[in-house]
Amino acid sequence: MAGVVDQFKNLNTRDPGSWPPLPKLLLLVAILAGVLAVAYFIDWQSQLEELEAGRAQEAKLKQEYVDKKRQAVNLDLLRAQLREIETSFGTLLKQLPNKSQMEALLVDINQAGLGRGLQFELFRPAQSETTREFYAELPIAVKLTGNYHDMGAFASDIGQLPRIVTLNDIALNVGKDGTLTMDTTAKTFRYLDEEELAAQRAAAKAAKAAKK
Repeated sequence: MAGVVDQFKNLNTRDPGSWPPLPKLLLLVAILAGVLAVAYFIDWQSQLEELEAGRAQEAKLKQEYVDKKRQAVNLDLLRAQLREIETSFGTLLKQLPNKSQMEALLVDINQAGLGRGLQFELFRPAQSETTREFYAELPIAVKLTGNYHDMGAFASDIGQLPRIVTLNDIALNVGKDGTLTMDTTAKTFRYLDEEELAAQRAAAKAAKAAKK
């Protein structure tokens, strides 16, 4: 042990070549460690980060490949579902009248009640429609009197009209003579024409621009 300690005594820092073997070895190890540390921070660190980023990108691309492969396998099924949705949507769209057919639909609703022997005490379409994304909704305040059986038949007839009509907020009251009175809001719907859709898109675009 004393010999090891003696090797570190009286070292000439200006002439490391004259040092004993152990100090030389430790100096070489320190130099090597310093070179490696400098190399890591100057060059290797960025390369390791690029390697890690490449691995992350590889994993992402693999997942995208798996997802696209799964979609490709189910493509025929998705196309069939899309055709089914388009068919269903087209069927529903045909049940919505256009602007010129709305008056005839109102007549159909009125005739459905009269045909069942009901008396209209009120049949008042709203002054304006409520516009939705691709259709307009027109509420009609309705008040009818008659017997229970005819009221039920009227509701059934409304449900069987070729156009979509719904009865909402139904309130039934029985008079002293047993006559039934029904207050309800009938809602009819029509699809918007191309001019109305264009105006709606322009208004939405202007509103979006105003928010900016």
